[in-house]
Amino acid sequence: MHSPRVAMVLHPRNDVTEVARRLVAFADAHHTEVLVRASDAARVPGAVPVSGEDLANEADAVVSLGGDGTMLGALRLVADRPVPVLGVHLGNLGFLVEVAPPELDAALARLVSGDFVEEPHSALRISCGDRTHVAFNDLALARHPGRGTVAARLAVNGVRYGYYHCDALVVATAAGSSAYSYAAGGPILSPSVGGIVVTPSAPMSGISRPIVLGEADTLRLELTERCGTTALEADGIGTGDVGAGAVVDVVVQPGAGRVVRMDPDVHAQRSRVKLSLLDLPLLPEQLRELLPGEVRDRLEARESQ
Repeated sequence: MHSPRVAMVLHPRNDVTEVARRLVAFADAHHTEVLVRASDAARVPGAVPVSGEDLANEADAVVSLGGDGTMLGALRLVADRPVPVLGVHLGNLGFLVEVAPPELDAALARLVSGDFVEEPHSALRISCGDRTHVAFNDLALARHPGRGTVAARLAVNGVRYGYYHCDALVVATAAGSSAYSYAAGGPILSPSVGGIVVTPSAPMSGISRPIVLGEADTLRLELTERCGTTALEADGIGTGDVGAGAVVDVVVQPGAGRVVRMDPDVHAQRSRVKLSLLDLPLLPEQLRELLPGEVRDRLEARESQ
């Protein structure tokens, strides 16, 4: 029986040295092996460098160091073999990540002992020609400026519903409904609903309102002759261009992600506060001015450390 193996997925640019060092030290003290992708080996002394494929196949759990983008990358990495993924918050306004760096040691102890709650996340499995992609937040078809608009026919479970003519078309999971789809005017779906939402951005004709579908529904988008050169994005990452004649198929994989929650109720409350902040027409420095003086002083002191 091998020692437990925890994979570490790092923010591609931010300095994660201190947090990574603490994770490796904890792992050494608890006879746990730390795996890291070979491309990140120099950033994490003491970790075992492996390929991305081996990391996905051998890890018993994953720790993501960064923000929501890093967390989504970690979830995609192990979508074919879901294992618990813990998010350590080193980004900005994160909804998926939960643990702050000062809470890391306690969180790791609970992760190793199994003292946590798993939050299941569905993923979109996307096929376009011979290309396949996975998205935990959303799929987006977006126009390139000066190169036409998005024009697509929608079919659900093999039945045609209508067509879209818009600047962008977003297909989002319940978890991803608070991201691009929400910005485009779509509703926020409760994770308990377990559905997906299709939202057009700046619709010019055709279907002009969001459509909510069930997770068992299959979705097909056929790009019509009116469609310009369109970017296909999965979780905000460009995967290449598509155009007239292309067919994009989407199915939902329930439970493709296993997100670690240490305190689900507290995390849900924090997420509601963060979501409410998105609707405030204030800059971050303006929000800071609304805080009581002593709270603002503590925050500034913490940031200066």
